[in-house]
Amino acid sequence: MKIEQIYTGCLSQGAYYIESQGEIAIIDPLREIGPYLMRAEKDKAKIKYIFETHFHADFVSGHLTLSKQTGASIVFGPTANPNFDAIIAKDGQIFPLGKITLTALHTPGHTMESTTYLLKDENGKDYAIFSGDTLFLGDVGRPDLAQKAINMTKEQLAGLLYESLQTKIIPLHDEVIVYPAHGAGSACGKNMMKETFDTLGNQKKVNYALRKGIKKEDFIREVTDGLLPPPAYFPFNVKMNKEGYEDIDTVIKRGATPLNPDEFVAIANQTDALILDVRSEQEFAQSHIPRSIFIGIDGGFAPWVGALIKDVNQAILLVAPSGREEETITRLSRVGFDNTIGFLKGGMNAWRKAAKETDAIQSITVDVFEKIYFSEQPAVFDVRKENEYVASHLKNAENTPLDNLNDFLKQFPSDENFYIHCAGGYRSIIAASILKSRGIHNLIDIAGGFGAMKDTRLEFELQK
Repeated sequence: MKIEQIYTGCLSQGAYYIESQGEIAIIDPLREIGPYLMRAEKDKAKIKYIFETHFHADFVSGHLTLSKQTGASIVFGPTANPNFDAIIAKDGQIFPLGKITLTALHTPGHTMESTTYLLKDENGKDYAIFSGDTLFLGDVGRPDLAQKAINMTKEQLAGLLYESLQTKIIPLHDEVIVYPAHGAGSACGKNMMKETFDTLGNQKKVNYALRKGIKKEDFIREVTDGLLPPPAYFPFNVKMNKEGYEDIDTVIKRGATPLNPDEFVAIANQTDALILDVRSEQEFAQSHIPRSIFIGIDGGFAPWVGALIKDVNQAILLVAPSGREEETITRLSRVGFDNTIGFLKGGMNAWRKAAKETDAIQSITVDVFEKIYFSEQPAVFDVRKENEYVASHLKNAENTPLDNLNDFLKQFPSDENFYIHCAGGYRSIIAASILKSRGIHNLIDIAGGFGAMKDTRLEFELQK
């Protein structure tokens, strides 16, 4: 028996490759299926099943493409109703795989079809659970994503989740390994641990939702407390996972169209495409195409794309580091943004050689800002998340979280310079690009952000 966790840090997502006696099951695959096919070829084994723990909201799964290329059966849990052929498992249904088995345990609460798959080893012993978004390490799946689709409240869904955990998960042996679909950084939960697998016994000790004797009403209150609004792209990804999507090879081929500067400008004007610059924040700050939006490929790329670009059908033109165009298109498609229509051939060097207009972001060091802070008492805006701001922030700085920056546009001064920062510099440049695209240019970025302010005389306010 072989179990391999294939973890994608950008999405904080874990897919799973399970092999026994030449038969393979893939659980919650990403959209690009090459890695699974290569592993199967290396093992000289055949993919038999593709198990989906639920209709994912935060990424587009590769189940359809993988099934088409391998003939493997797609398996969903009870109550799922996809628009394609799939096995809709019954609660307790057993799926043989070589010398091992996987049993579908219906665990509704995060969504109604949510299902945990229990793996029994060659001796029939409970060995591991693949818990999807039902159980994370340190947390459980948020119960507010499916409420509109099924006309239930988040409290009602949380109640179902409580019953699922109490009757299906907690009774399992402590030695059982928990393999969740997500880890720290995912928007599918609130308080996930950085580890990517653990024993159920340890989770019973450290996970608030599994603590012994927890009452249903207390569970519901704790699970629903402090939930932030989900990213706008989540419903679109659920729809794609449930109804189908374009083959990723087609998406990549269309997006990987090289365009010279004149062609790039012409298509941008014809299509009203969004120009997305994915280089480093330093490169973008120094020189970029006017009104382009920065979301760096080497940061939390896909989640920020999903949070900030509201329409998955938005046409996108790329400015990317040389050789990373296809990677960028692939990572966009992971979260359902399939309408990349080309990239700037030769990048910003070609743009400048063609004498096209450029823009820049003024950025200053913390040392320079420190002098301005005490002499001018400038307006400062902190674009970190609210919980980061509450924990500690620069005195008199206003919190305008990047996730909802457009809601704060009227707060930014129009007649004087103001300063923006985040934790390290990535998010503040994203914010600066959005503000400049809205015609707000009197901003100055504080390089290094809050992390660079620790050894200064700047004044801070701490959580009481």
